[in-house]
Amino acid sequence: MALRLRQLEAFQAVARLGSMTQAAKHLDVSQPAVSRLLSSFAKSVGFESFERKGGQLVPTQEARYLLSEVTRVLDGLQHIEELSRDLTARTAGHLRIACLPGFATSHLPGVLMQFLETRPAVTVTLEPDRPERILEWIIGEQYDCGITDGFTGHPATESQNIRLRSVCIFPKGHHFAAKSEIRPEDIVGEKMIHTRRGSAFFVDLNQAFVDRGVALPSWIETRQFTVACMMVSQGTGVSVVSELDAVHFVEVGLVDMRPFLPEVSHKLSILRPIAKTPSVVTLEFIETFAESLLPFHSDDS
Repeated sequence: MALRLRQLEAFQAVARLGSMTQAAKHLDVSQPAVSRLLSSFAKSVGFESFERKGGQLVPTQEARYLLSEVTRVLDGLQHIEELSRDLTARTAGHLRIACLPGFATSHLPGVLMQFLETRPAVTVTLEPDRPERILEWIIGEQYDCGITDGFTGHPATESQNIRLRSVCIFPKGHHFAAKSEIRPEDIVGEKMIHTRRGSAFFVDLNQAFVDRGVALPSWIETRQFTVACMMVSQGTGVSVVSELDAVHFVEVGLVDMRPFLPEVSHKLSILRPIAKTPSVVTLEFIETFAESLLPFHSDDS
């Protein structure tokens, strides 16, 4: 006969309380029901589980060997029930996020901390890397979601694509502070720090200069907007970056910024594996992160 959960509960209750009467009260059943459960338990395991000593029911030697395993099983089931309640209440789970290195040190930590405040049992793995690696991880279902740029689509992924405003940043005290907006012709003659030439953002930015009949004054090429912001904060040139990356440096007084025209948007993508059913926690995080970007949307979003 197969063991049933109620048999295990009755066995554990009697072993702990030493009385069928007390076990019945603990389990909220009748004493005859506990007696029947113990009888069927004994038949299932093939030996008597209790003997009476000094007015109490005491586990037999064989039953004592089983008690620790029964306790482990029941504790495990209780943990599963608690975890299920947490998941239903959307307060537990594990979230694996791959992101661009700049996000790991700028905008994302604040969003993530606010998200976790109301989900104390949620744990997170955050892995920054380059866009090519992020896409590889999402295709391989190694991460629940990825935050990247320059994404052109892949059949194994589902994406939410967002266009963010760009701004021109410059050191404090720079003469650009007298302007209300910065255009390509204003930057001619400045030391320009920009993203790598192969990036989609650089292609669009360079085209804006071409359309105005001027050449982009290349000085330092870097992969990350945050690195460009740090360099500008040291008084070494100007740059055009995503406003999302620039705002932190502006808030702490390290750089100044103005709108850059014509509009050159930074294309950001939130990816997830299309073949893997996302958890509720994953979907809620993606929604929360996307909402945090609303103040930075470009006019052509």
